[in-house]
Amino acid sequence: MNDTSPHPSEHALHRKLQRVVGKTLAEFQMIEQGDAILIGLSGGKDSLALVDLLGERLLRAQGRFTLHAVHIAEQGIGYEARTDYLAGQCQRYGIPFHIVTIQAELDRHTDRSPCFLCAWNRRKALFAQARHLGCTKIALGHHLDDIVATTLLNLTFNGRFDTMPARLDMRKFKMSIIRPLAHIPETWLKEWAEFRRYSLPAKRCPHEHSSKRQHIKDVTTHLEQLTPDYRSSIWRALVSQHRLLQQPDTDKETASLA
Repeated sequence: MNDTSPHPSEHALHRKLQRVVGKTLAEFQMIEQGDAILIGLSGGKDSLALVDLLGERLLRAQGRFTLHAVHIAEQGIGYEARTDYLAGQCQRYGIPFHIVTIQAELDRHTDRSPCFLCAWNRRKALFAQARHLGCTKIALGHHLDDIVATTLLNLTFNGRFDTMPARLDMRKFKMSIIRPLAHIPETWLKEWAEFRRYSLPAKRCPHEHSSKRQHIKDVTTHLEQLTPDYRSSIWRALVSQHRLLQQPDTDKETASLA
């Protein structure tokens, strides 16, 4: 008989991930009674982990909240996810899975990264689908390294100390963006993806290794060699400047979408 029980290391990582996600959900009051939450499911390891971690909580929630998962299929950019696989991952937790197809647009601002317009179009489609499904929160799979990289990007290229907040309450309409993986470093998610044997996208973004974000990742590699605690230092600075929880009294939501 084959032993299908989790490896002890997988079990320990699983408990660690759920403990940290629970801490993040509580710290930023991300899930409340009666919430209908849309998960942005790109098909990468981070959004797949988000489905796993929130899906497990859904099974124990006794109707406290509901989940939908939405994949935005943007034609004309060279990215292609395995949608049958994504649907199967959602089905394990009883999460309805939706596909929204949009067409990539040409950006009239030639000085901007192609990633900007792609992210903007996907986010607009997610908001439209959230309103259609009656969801008032959108959960995204950004992790601690994404938040740190965004901080460094804004400092380096935009001259401001800002980032993607763990929770962003919109001012223009009743909608919040939440990032339950905000405290989790990417290395944990890579290890989890290996344990779970995720089937990743059939075609990846052609710009993923040439963007400014990738260049900043190269910088963070050197930062980690200088001090492995650099993520915590930047996180503490963001907390002290109230950059991780944004309420609807500012106009920062537009800048935070890209």
